Amino acid sequence: MSKFSLKAFLISPAILAATFVASGSVVATEQPETKLNFSQFSDLSNPEAKTTLAQATPQVDQLLQQIESYQQEGKSINSIEQVTSVTQLRDVQPTDWAFEALRGLVERYGCIAGYPDGTFRGNRALTRYEFAAGLFSCLTQIERLIAAGAPGTDGVASADLVTLQRLLGEFEAELATLGTRVDNLEARLGVVEENQFSTTTKLAGEVVFGVADAFGGEEVRIRDANGDLGGLVNVGDNNTVLQNRVRLNFVTSFTGRDALYTRLDSSNARAFSNLDQGINTYQTSFTDNDIVLGWLAYYFPIGDRVQVYLPAAFPLWQDFVPTISPLFDDFSGASRAVTSFSESSPIYKIGLPEGGGLGLNFELSDSLMISAGYFGGDTANPNEGSGLFEGEYSALGQLTWSPGDRFQLGLTYVNAHFQGSDIFGLGVGTQSAVRPFGLNTKTQTDSYGAQAYFALSDRIGINAFGGLTKAFNEDAGATGEADIYYYGGGLAFPDFGKEGNLAGLFVGVEPYLDSCSGTDCVPGDDNGFHVNAFYKYQLNENISLTPSFTWLTAPGGRESSSDVYLGTLRTTFTF
Repeated sequence: MSKFSLKAFLISPAILAATFVASGSVVATEQPETKLNFSQFSDLSNPEAKTTLAQATPQVDQLLQQIESYQQEGKSINSIEQVTSVTQLRDVQPTDWAFEALRGLVERYGCIAGYPDGTFRGNRALTRYEFAAGLFSCLTQIERLIAAGAPGTDGVASADLVTLQRLLGEFEAELATLGTRVDNLEARLGVVEENQFSTTTKLAGEVVFGVADAFGGEEVRIRDANGDLGGLVNVGDNNTVLQNRVRLNFVTSFTGRDALYTRLDSSNARAFSNLDQGINTYQTSFTDNDIVLGWLAYYFPIGDRVQVYLPAAFPLWQDFVPTISPLFDDFSGASRAVTSFSESSPIYKIGLPEGGGLGLNFELSDSLMISAGYFGGDTANPNEGSGLFEGEYSALGQLTWSPGDRFQLGLTYVNAHFQGSDIFGLGVGTQSAVRPFGLNTKTQTDSYGAQAYFALSDRIGINAFGGLTKAFNEDAGATGEADIYYYGGGLAFPDFGKEGNLAGLFVGVEPYLDSCSGTDCVPGDDNGFHVNAFYKYQLNENISLTPSFTWLTAPGGRESSSDVYLGTLRTTFTF
């Protein structure tokens, strides 16, 4: 208690009111209304994360938040400049019982702060810690005045000294606690500053453990690499597997409004043999547990209405385009839908090369946005037939209408050219739909899609999509034109059972070859359904457990094939 010397006792009886006055300015920060954001950019690219970059670990984030909390204790977060006259407080009247005490504190000691609207709010309740913090604030101000030799700080009656001594004794424990907390936090902050990961970069990670198996499918007819009908295989010959996927994402900001994403991936999660549908999201980036670059991209704004997406490696359309599936889409992550098909429309999985490109979101108004983008194939290769514009490519345009918080509609067009690559990526579609003209065939596609989302309530959301891809064989001397369809709908229940949980049911048809004309076509597919049900249980802030069941009818695009059932237990760790 050495900070509170006897000099602090030389004050007027108004010190009692000072504690109420100073602590009366403590107020919780009012948070703006949060609206549903359908245009989040990636699995680790929350808009707040792109613009508010903290230190390397959650522990450091929590420490800094705690320091900020203690700094705000006992003073107004939203306070105005120091009040110099009691008349500045428009809700304090001369008839109020504490008016004279307030006036004395304002004019003699200057330890009163008001709110931005010019009010004092003297009837607000306060805690003992707030009272102690206010007392400390006024004592500190009075000590400064005494040390500076301010006039009018002596001649205090002995009764006033007794009152102040009693007050300090009453709150001695709280004042001592505050002093200890500040000292400890100063020491811890010094450690943080010396050992922080980076002043500009945040590290975020996701680790997935997946136990899965495939059942049934004793007679599944699949196609060989050239698209020809192959023999019968038994999907049930697959064994139960324990797989993993690890993602480390470094998010760097240089201006506070931009974000550079550098992601490292490692995975042994491969898809089941003899099965070309029902792939889980974490089974789409198999690296045999080698550490590889998984994503490299830069976001930055132009003005207030244009957001630029500049990927250099492994881009996805959902990195910047609203997929109109806010409750299922986790941007190929592992915290929402389990299967890749139920996550979002296959139109966002057309033409996903390894190279770079450019994407733009332009807000025409508060409810209307245009998205446009171009991804190249082997963009780093300077040889003929490669590079940014001469090799494979895909180009997308979308109009997104969001008239309110509960409804959204998107209309999408994708034009793409392939020189042997699959039309659809991320494990969706039958083999006939992915390669309608066989292996290593030059193919050009035009795709049209519509997606919609509607929130029935805060706890129930519905999304649906439908799409058509028209494919053309561009090999010399070959002919062929194919129609590929896909559609589906989902019902999701956020916070089902408790906050953070998510239950979902999705039913649809993965991309299938409906018809093909010309001399180089493979036979069309039968219409098979994809049904997926999952329930994500949030164990705590960083761990979730998700059982999932998937049912595939007419696997391989053949009604004669036996149905396939897939069971998955996914555990996701985020940090």
